[in-house]
Amino acid sequence: MQLGELTARLDALLDATRFKDYCPNGLQVEGRAEVARVLCGVTASQALVDLAVSGDYDAVFVHHGYFWKGEDGRVTGIRRQRLKGLLANDISLLAYHLPLDAHPEHGNNAQLGKLMDWVPEGRFADQDLGWLGRPARPAEPAGQIARALAERLQREPLLVGDASRPVRRVAWCTGGAQGYFEQAIAAGADVFVSGEISEQTVHLARETGIPYIAAGHHATERYGAKSIAAWLAGELGLAADFVDLPNPV
Repeated sequence: MQLGELTARLDALLDATRFKDYCPNGLQVEGRAEVARVLCGVTASQALVDLAVSGDYDAVFVHHGYFWKGEDGRVTGIRRQRLKGLLANDISLLAYHLPLDAHPEHGNNAQLGKLMDWVPEGRFADQDLGWLGRPARPAEPAGQIARALAERLQREPLLVGDASRPVRRVAWCTGGAQGYFEQAIAAGADVFVSGEISEQTVHLARETGIPYIAAGHHATERYGAKSIAAWLAGELGLAADFVDLPNPV
């Protein structure tokens, strides 16, 4: 497949132009014109770039790419090393941040809900990034949801607040979405699940009575890129592999 066609198909699938984001979505680094093999992962780290080089991949697909707003734009140090690995080996980098969070099927939020057997019922927060739904078992306590997350994500989450609170409506947004906690409460959530937690989140959970579960940024965002790998193989006929590089957060 031609790189231009692959980029166009992914842009259309993920509705890339709809989002106001902190980085460019789509093709970030241009490599060879023909793409047959794609390596998918969460973050375009040096380790992932090295795997793409050693595995003779034509392109890399990630959730966390490069060129974030507010960063120093100079190509030095770590940035130089990562780009050198891609450019010297003619490997493309395609990255989709918020579009991969929000997609109704392949998105990180959709995939986390599917993993946890949560039944989606609506959206909230900016650009419809937050999800609302029913838990797997009606009115199960927040502590049980935390235990289920630990089992399925293979990472112990941090629960702040009332672990015994019955949950009839769960709100979730993967990654660093602790800033959406108040909007989740306003939307009627009995618990909010995200990846990260901030100092002020603790007080909000305690004072509102709505528990907050921080289940890990990487841990909650592994599944969008994995779903895209399956789509690239099944829909486009490419050789696409997903690799989950260890990350404790």
